[in-house]
Amino acid sequence: MELQAFDMVRMQCLYEGDVDYDLSGCGVPSVSLGEVMDSDDAVRAMLELEQGYPPTNGSPELRSAIAAMYERASADQVLVTNGASEANFMAAWRLLERGDEIVVIVPSYLQTWNLAVSWGMAVRSIPLKEELGWQFDPEDIKAAVTRKTKAVHVCNPNNPTGAVMASEQRKALIDAVKDSGAWLLADEVYVGAELGDSRTQSLWGHHERTLITNGLCKAYGMPGLRIGWLVGMPETLKELTCYHDYLTLTHSMLSDQIARKVLEPERRERILAKNQEVVRMSHRVFDDWNEAHGSALAHRSPEAGAMCFVRHPPRSNSLDLSERLRKERSVLVVPGGQLGMDGYIRIGTALPKDYLLRGLDRIDDLLRTLRADDVERLD
Repeated sequence: MELQAFDMVRMQCLYEGDVDYDLSGCGVPSVSLGEVMDSDDAVRAMLELEQGYPPTNGSPELRSAIAAMYERASADQVLVTNGASEANFMAAWRLLERGDEIVVIVPSYLQTWNLAVSWGMAVRSIPLKEELGWQFDPEDIKAAVTRKTKAVHVCNPNNPTGAVMASEQRKALIDAVKDSGAWLLADEVYVGAELGDSRTQSLWGHHERTLITNGLCKAYGMPGLRIGWLVGMPETLKELTCYHDYLTLTHSMLSDQIARKVLEPERRERILAKNQEVVRMSHRVFDDWNEAHGSALAHRSPEAGAMCFVRHPPRSNSLDLSERLRKERSVLVVPGGQLGMDGYIRIGTALPKDYLLRGLDRIDDLLRTLRADDVERLD
């Protein structure tokens, strides 16, 4: 079976090392092992660890640490995966069949959308609206989710807008999946990367047909560990282990042990607090630059995540603009068209200040050139 290309990921893989300024990312700076294995005993234990297979669903200690982050969850409601991407893939593979209908909130990380299209599903989109603070209209979800809907996919906090779903929208979403009997697939990898002091409330615990995906890649700054997870009802996870067996079977013993240390409550909060401060500072740098330059990049400040979803001048579509930025200014950004909404680009902000500012200056330079060209054509 031919899969639809995951254009955003493929673009990043092809070009992130070939540009002067890679502003396409959306995670916090990577955390070193030294910040986790911060004692001689911890280092010794890691060096003495035998590199056999861990339990394929994750060690009991790791699953218990993950379960503790979700209200009334237990270790048997957690399945450890190789990153959140594998968790998303497994959930889609298990639930979605040719002819099904899925509803996806956009803009978003389109992994599940692309898989649904590849597998012959009908995909209905519900737009987040900038004028509503990047929330969806509750009436839209009431109309879109019906008895035909197999699943509703959301990313909360949202990638790429950084919006956190408001209480009215949460209620409308939960009511819709309950009334229709649809599955709720909730990607929550940006929980813990909020700019404010409040932690985003998980969508877990309101509807039995819910699968939560998350991992250590974004808010924790540890994508290299390849630790993700699914939270769901035990009978559903038992079915999903069959799909896991055909994919990676298991994560690494080393990653399992490190992840247990990361998720020790005190260390976990320390890592997240440090990363949140990086996110806050990076957004201040971006906002100051944007104001000082009178830039044509308009945006609504995000509530979470190390990224800005910015509106660019309407004469260019996002793919063309991003291609010109890459080829003419050696800057890589993500076009909104690869996230389900044209007219915007996603800019990663959690970067060294000078690096970020130089990359932004090159974006501004191209936009000024495009405006000057427009004036010349009008004259």
